[in-house]
Amino acid sequence: MKFKAHINIMPLKELLDPQGKAVTSSMTNLGLPEIENVRIGKHIHMDITADSAEAASAKVDEACRKLLANQIMESYDFTVVEIA
Repeated sequence: MKFKAHINIMPLKELLDPQGKAVTSSMTNLGLPEIENVRIGKHIHMDITADSAEAASAKVDEACRKLLANQIMESYDFTVVEIA
């Protein structure tokens, strides 16, 4: 079976996000002071072949833990959906 994973990786809330701070400051300069607390992360899509949604989720979690996310500085979440 084929699955698609949508992964979000974000800096931990406790850590400074320099890119987010820069974008937040720029919003004020662009006349958009209503936009605050911008956080910049990564969004990743991947296709997985697995016997079940649970097996696909396990593979995505392993990929995140071993390669995609630095768990010291980032958190991640994901969804896995079956594709035709």
